[in-house]
Amino acid sequence: MKFTSNKKFTSLLLCMMLIVAMALTAGCDGKKQQENNSSAGQEVSVNKLGEGKTQFNFTVVDKDGKETAFDIHTDKTTVGDALLELGLIAGEEGAYGLYVKQVNGITADYDVDQTYWAFYINGEYGMTGVDVTNIEAGATYSFKVEK
Repeated sequence: MKFTSNKKFTSLLLCMMLIVAMALTAGCDGKKQQENNSSAGQEVSVNKLGEGKTQFNFTVVDKDGKETAFDIHTDKTTVGDALLELGLIAGEEGAYGLYVKQVNGITADYDVDQTYWAFYINGEYGMTGVDVTNIEAGATYSFKVEK
């Protein structure tokens, strides 16, 4: 009889320890998940610019990694024309089209410091220049300083 009581007590003790361990593990994971969501979900204010029927998202990433987001509205057909009209980009015409040297007032000049503005379409390096890229519904365009 004594042996049975000890066995029940030991089983109960082990079950309680298991429950406590699971609760602590779940609590830590929940806290970790919440921290990840809050750091990944940093609020970025979006600046609305322009007027027109066509809308696209545009992001500028400077050399320090700071992002500035824009909600662009335009009646232009190319990304370059829309951004030029709003004064968001500036550059020089070259043999291969517009060589963008300034975006959102920030200059990147390869001749000076070996940095340049890279053009991205939906997160992938653009295979066309900004001045000949037609605006596509739902697409996201960005310029990032690269070296």
